[in-house]
Formats: sequence, C-alpha cells, structure tokens
Amino acid sequence: MKICVIGGGGFRVPMVYGALLDRAARLGIGEVALYDTDIGRMERILPVLHGLGAERGRRLPLVVTTDLDEALDGADFVFCAIRVGHLEGRVVDESVPLQTSVLGQETIGPGGIAFALRTMPVMRQLAERVAVRAPDAWFINFTNPAGLVTEGIQDILGARVLGVCDSASSLCRRVAGVLDRPASGLRFDYFGLNHLGWLRGVYDGDRDLLPALLADESQLARLEEGRLFGAEWLQTLGMIPNEYLMFYYFAAETVAVLRSGFEPRGATLQRQQRAFYAASEVRPVEALAAWRRTRRERERSYFSEARLATGARAGDGPDGGQDGYEREALAIVEAIVSDEPRVLIVNTPNRGALPFLDDEAVVEVPCVVDGGGARPLAVGVVPAHARALIETVK
Repeated sequence: MKICVIGGGGFRVPMVYGALLDRAARLGIGEVALYDTDIGRMERILPVLHGLGAERGRRLPLVVTTDLDEALDGADFVFCAIRVGHLEGRVVDESVPLQTSVLGQETIGPGGIAFALRTMPVMRQLAERVAVRAPDAWFINFTNPAGLVTEGIQDILGARVLGVCDSASSLCRRVAGVLDRPASGLRFDYFGLNHLGWLRGVYDGDRDLLPALLADESQLARLEEGRLFGAEWLQTLGMIPNEYLMFYYFAAETVAVLRSGFEPRGATLQRQQRAFYAASEVRPVEALAAWRRTRRERERSYFSEARLATGARAGDGPDGGQDGYEREALAIVEAIVSDEPRVLIVNTPNRGALPFLDDEAVVEVPCVVDGGGARPLAVGVVPAHARALIETVK
C-alpha cells in the first residue's frame, strides 16, 4: 500500500508518520510519499521522521518530492493537510476582524471564510489531479476549514473523499476518560458541523451515561469542556458542546481578551514554528527532540485565549488534550482496508443524517465506515437552538 501525504513539510507530519509506523505491518504499508511545494520544509521534517524510525526500530520507505504526479502515482490513500498562505495568512485572518471587534479565528467567522476562499481553488486543483493520477485512491482531508473544504471537492472526488478532524472524537475520548470507561465500549451521539457540534448522549448499551455526568459538578470539573463552559452552562444545554462553541457562546469575552494584547493563536504558532524551521539540527535524535519541544509548546498554548476568556484553568486530569487527527485518519484507513465496519465521526455528505439540511451538505456525524466508505447515521430531531446555529452558519 502507498500513502501520499500532500503537505509533506507540515509540522504535524511526524504525528502521521508515527501512526503509520505503528500500523505498517498490519495494513501492509510499503511506501510513504511526501509532497510539498516547499522542499526546505520537507528537508527540515525528514530528520524528525528518521528519528522516529530509529526510536521505534522500524522505518518506512520514504519518497520526498515536489512533483505532485510522482507522489500520487500508485497511491491507495491520499492524506491532505495544507495551509494556503501559510501561518502569515492565518495571522491576517485573525487580526483584521479584531480591528472592528469581530472575532477572527482560523475556521470561524470572517477569518474562516477568508481561509476557505484562499484554500478552495488550490484544493480543487489538487483534487482534479488526484482524479487523474490516482482515481481509485481514498482522499482523507485534514485541511481546514475541514467541512467547507471537504464539501468543496465532493463534485470532483465523490464518495472517495472524507474529512477528518480530531476535535469531536477527542471530546468523546475525554468524556470516556472521566467516566473511567474505554471509549471503544461506548456509543456517542454526536451531531453538527465541523467545529460546531454537540455530544448529546453517551451510551453503554441502552443506558445513557451523560445525564448523570452533567449532574455531577465534580466530574465535570475534570473535563476540559466542563472547565471551559462551566457546569451550569452544560446543564442548561443538556449536552456537551465541542470546544469550538466557545467562540460562539463567549465571542464577546474572547474578543475582549484578544484586544487586550493577548497573542492570537496564529501568531503564537507562527513564532513557535519559525524557530523550529529556522533551526539546523540534522541528526535525527536532535531533530526529533527539537520537534517535540515545539509540539509541547504548541499544546500548552492550545485554547489559552478561551480559558482566559472564561477564567477556566488548564487541566492535567484524565481528559488529556488533543489526540491528533492522525488517529482518526488511520482508523478510517483500517476500516476501509479491512472492510470491517466501524462507527467513526467523519465529515461527509449529509444524506439525511440532519433532516433539515440538504443531502449534499457536509456534516460531522457518526458514520459507519467500511470498504465502501462512510455512511452517516441518522441523527433525528436536534434541539432548536442547535438547529438554528447550524442553519445560520451553513
């Protein structure tokens, strides 16, 4: 099996490569092709990958290229994570709206729209090339805004494109951790759009465990979303919102924090990654250590503006942090390759899952994933306020 990674010089590529290493034998992965328009970024990432391979005692054949056709030829799966305009573009997307006291965020509001408009032409060009050079490949999209981008290339790649984001599934795993249950043994009733969703139920068989969790403020305090939104807010909703709902429910408070001189997320990442990519460690051990230091800094600053806006503290309990989209991507690959059905939260055409949206609208809901791709499960009636927000944004 050949995996092509578009955006091969991206900072999160080592996370994807590590996941591929762990599953290479089981999935029969024989080659990984990294494609990027910036050879320098790939040359900086390559020793990190070699460090991971040396650490784990196994490697995968790697092809590093700026030739898209070479990367795509023979690919069974194409992973795509690009940032058109680089982090400099994100800084602009986030800072310009703030000048008029409007929230600027990577995937939300005018910043998200600007990012999507800048990204879509490039993504469509890539998708058209995939359709020619690797027509039978599955296209796993990580590129933000994930829902919009996935929807924007459906007409080119059809059912073979699936959008992946780690925020919904990470929420589910955090809740499972607080409940002291393995996530694999629970069924999660989640619905919405990318970065705009709610966890409505957590089922052990026919028993919903969520009402008891919502009633227990001490348990909610162990959950990142409980600290962000507060117990009273979650109890009023009767659901647990995706963390990105912070930017809707507490938009004014977040704007106030950002206008007070707090460094926006894009500027933080730009500063951290400039230092990493400008460094010159070429020995794999040193390069891997430098990457891990930068990743720790990245994770410490994640959602810091939201915590400050609500007075929430950072947690170090069982809820953990971000899991990373590579886990979701490899779960999809495993389900497709094995043709063994798994229920995974995926960005995919609605097809009736949310009955108030068009069938072609991409939603983020639990899907049955197997060798035939992803089939969304029906969500049914959703609370009026959630429907109103989804319809407004969509």
